[in-house]
Amino acid sequence: MSIVKSFSVGNGDLCYIRHGSDNFTIIDCNLTGERDDEIIGEIIAQVESKDMTRFISTHPDQDHIGGIEVLDAKMPIHNFYVVKNNAVKVPETKSFRHYCKLRDDQDKAFYIFKGCRRKWMNLGDDVRKTAGISILWPDTANAYFRRALAACNAGESYNNLSSVIRYSLQDGASVMWLGDLETEFMQEIEDSIDLKKTTIVFAAHHGRKSGKIPDTWLKKLDPQIIIIGEAPSRHLDYYTGYEKITQNRAGDITMDLVGNKVHFYSSKSGYYHKSLDDEGQSKHPNYFGSITVETEYTL
Repeated sequence: MSIVKSFSVGNGDLCYIRHGSDNFTIIDCNLTGERDDEIIGEIIAQVESKDMTRFISTHPDQDHIGGIEVLDAKMPIHNFYVVKNNAVKVPETKSFRHYCKLRDDQDKAFYIFKGCRRKWMNLGDDVRKTAGISILWPDTANAYFRRALAACNAGESYNNLSSVIRYSLQDGASVMWLGDLETEFMQEIEDSIDLKKTTIVFAAHHGRKSGKIPDTWLKKLDPQIIIIGEAPSRHLDYYTGYEKITQNRAGDITMDLVGNKVHFYSSKSGYYHKSLDDEGQSKHPNYFGSITVETEYTL
């Protein structure tokens, strides 16, 4: 059993995975001052029984690193997983300066890339089990990535520096994060990334039309649920034909991954999703449905 939680933090991302093993993972950060104590307090409580904690940064946009200095002060980040870069920002924010400090710290930073291996991210041993996390992108030798890296290092654009992260449970659910990748870029790199059926996919760029996951990707991913972030409704693509949960309506989304089931909970009382199964989960008053994980198919 594991818990995946996506916080409602406005126009930004902050997720954690409370693994069934002795691992805890935070993906991105957008602390705006409104809920900082509440969110950090929950993370500290959840990580208390875990000895291996990592922070994965998809890319250095402010809405993915906002308040990272606040988090680090209250819950020190010892393992900072990041795409290697030399990004610049004018003007610099306090959060960006702290991101750079962590990124350049040789004792804390681990540079992620397609297929990288790391204890205990995806390598287990006698000390602890693997966290079940795979890095599908970036391919640092890919010409399209190198172009995106150059744009990032020039302070022009950070979106396409985003890593693609996949978390999976053996014989259970899988979850994917795409950062802020843009549609055209995803089309360009499709032949260079290993895409396979994934249970839950977080829509790129918070669900914006500019980050719409290409249909060719969706055919391979075949997601049971697409989670759409909190961008303004007029900017969103609602992925017609797919089941989705919109964070604008659901607020915080908690996913309880148990065996071949995923049970969903909302922070908003009364949130309803007509297409999910009702399996009567009572551990949280705002349970709104479940899915049974579909097995991977072969084309």
